[in-house]
Amino acid sequence: MTTILIVLLYFTLLFAISRWTGRRATNETFYRANRRSPWYMVAFGMVGASISGITFVSVPGMVNSIGMTYLQTCLGFIVGYVVIAFVLLPLYYRLNLTTIYGYLGQRIGQRAYKTGASFFLLSKITGAAVRFYVVCWILMECSGLEINFFLVVIAMTALIWLYTRKGGIKTIVWTDALQTACLFGALLLIIYKVVGELGMTMGDAVTAISNSELSRVFVLDDWVSKQHFWKQFLSGAFIAIVMTGLDQDMMQKNLTCRSLRDAQKDMCTYGVAFVPANLLFLSLGVLLTFWYEQQGIVLPAKGDELLPVFINQITYHSPLVTHLFILGMVAAAFSSADSALTALTTSYCVDIRGRADDEHLRRRVHIGMSVVFVIFILLFKVLNSTSVIDAIYILCSYTYGPLLGLFVFGLLTKRQTNDRFVPYICVASPIVCYLLDMVVGQLTGYRFGYELLMLNGLLTFFGLCLFKRKSHF
Repeated sequence: MTTILIVLLYFTLLFAISRWTGRRATNETFYRANRRSPWYMVAFGMVGASISGITFVSVPGMVNSIGMTYLQTCLGFIVGYVVIAFVLLPLYYRLNLTTIYGYLGQRIGQRAYKTGASFFLLSKITGAAVRFYVVCWILMECSGLEINFFLVVIAMTALIWLYTRKGGIKTIVWTDALQTACLFGALLLIIYKVVGELGMTMGDAVTAISNSELSRVFVLDDWVSKQHFWKQFLSGAFIAIVMTGLDQDMMQKNLTCRSLRDAQKDMCTYGVAFVPANLLFLSLGVLLTFWYEQQGIVLPAKGDELLPVFINQITYHSPLVTHLFILGMVAAAFSSADSALTALTTSYCVDIRGRADDEHLRRRVHIGMSVVFVIFILLFKVLNSTSVIDAIYILCSYTYGPLLGLFVFGLLTKRQTNDRFVPYICVASPIVCYLLDMVVGQLTGYRFGYELLMLNGLLTFFGLCLFKRKSHF
């Protein structure tokens, strides 16, 4: 009952914000928040939107397989965010874009424009469905309520549609800030509780974490390892550029800032904050491992189950932790899913249909995207068989790679490619990457990791170069 009351209070706050931000809303409000968002609110909200429920569950579970080496990727993120702030954002603001894929239409051609937007739609609906699936599954496991999974997905998606249907991105800037506060508040209180369960002080916990073998961050001695520093660092930089700088969902929030300078401050602040945020999640994973050892409990076979199993183990004598966990997961789920649905609606209306001023179309598409979102969640529930966070990055390596190639070609070359061949090049590149991964794995035993994203983008880039013509931009 307490959990239900906490969630209801949370939803009440969301709808209060929605009512305030949705007054006199227009399409310009829905798509760009009238370009009046405070940069610090955007930055704070983006941290929660990026972290999502996936991080809450998967990142703590990483420590028992790869230690804290994920921080190498997070350090690479900072470089990627600097590139976004000082290369991509000036371009987007100069062209006064509603969606970032409008650049491809101006630089390369209409087929490149439609192809880029289509790859984004596929990438975003897939990634958002994965994240939301995890949260719904975890909530059902930990809440103790006997509710049909399908009904949970329908209900939560309907709530997101309700509070974003008027204000769109303007509403999301403010609700994401609330959700980020709830997420980190829950995380810090859970860490505090675990430390107490271990009989430690916070100082003792910091010392124990730093002395643990699980706290290893850098891998510099094994080039074959997927966790080698330069592989992780460079992959992190490109993942940030692609999954933020070339992603309408994340950039739509940045394009609501009052000026380019504000957007750059937002991006740099957000980039730096990502490292300590993930350090907290990894530290929680180390502390949970200590707790399992202290209690004599075997570690879960899957890393994703490390935190949920702990929650279930102590729920009877410490129900507050369960309430905090559910609140954090709901906040993480909503902060990523609400902006995803808004970005999908924006891209389809503006990029695919070319009708940015049609409010009736926007409303119908917003409902349609919510339905498609539910379908993808249920499909992933049936098909997923790997670690959730790895699944997302593997998927993004295939679907975001062509976007990386398109934008790099547009930014680094002056010549125009043959627009007619762009869709075929962008489809062929992920297929070639998949085949290469299989062949190399069979011949050498080496399997591509997150660097697959760079290879995919490189193949798309060279494919565009092969069909270039000498007309200047």
